[in-house]
Amino acid sequence: MSSMAHVRKISQKPPPIESLAAPQVPRGNYLHLQEEKQRLQMKKFLLNRMFLVANIQENTDKKGIAEYYEQVFHSIMRRHLGEAVTGLLLIYPTSMLHMLESSSGTLYQILQEHLGHQDEETEFMIQEMKIIAISHNIPSRLFMQWHVSLIKVPVMYLNDMTQSESLGEVVTEFLRQTHQLGLYLFKTIKVGTKGLGDNLHQVIPDLLPPEQILKYLCKSNEFMSPAEFMDMYNKPIHVTSDSEVVWPAPSYF
Repeated sequence: MSSMAHVRKISQKPPPIESLAAPQVPRGNYLHLQEEKQRLQMKKFLLNRMFLVANIQENTDKKGIAEYYEQVFHSIMRRHLGEAVTGLLLIYPTSMLHMLESSSGTLYQILQEHLGHQDEETEFMIQEMKIIAISHNIPSRLFMQWHVSLIKVPVMYLNDMTQSESLGEVVTEFLRQTHQLGLYLFKTIKVGTKGLGDNLHQVIPDLLPPEQILKYLCKSNEFMSPAEFMDMYNKPIHVTSDSEVVWPAPSYF
């Protein structure tokens, strides 16, 4: 009996104070809500990043290049709602570097628009374009909007990398430099900023790829032009080779 009474007394003890306290609910704020909303909007499609280089026709109005891409983006946005284009367009005296982030469909449409002008116009202002790299399904954007900057003076190394290093080493340095440039802009440029200004060659000269590298990449046959890339992209995956075609056709019983 004494043992039963002891057990009964133990069972009648009140629960600890911690169990009666209200559960701890994680609290957010309006900034976190907006960031989560923006994150969900950005992930409606797989995100891709494309690096383009090209030469610019002589005596081309540099602002005309930016206006051309703005018109292309607006035209594509009407057909692909919600697939915003972000990136950076650097316009050098005789060449350009373009980094673009969007869905694969939007990026291919941008290339298709370029091909249309190249076929219709004998002297289109953007020439010898090459696709340096395309990164598929990247986790997040490096650019929160699309920026344009004019590099009014040629940015060059004292030592010409194209003469002393292999193509692989040149491309590795090019991608490293552009990535660092994107990180710098991501950390310093606020969302909604109208423009970067045209003095990047004075503010961050070490982060800008030299123009001689861009021209070297444009001449390299190892990289595809938009026409070659789209031709490969539009080819069927399953191709029947001649060795697979026999006559008479095999019959099955």
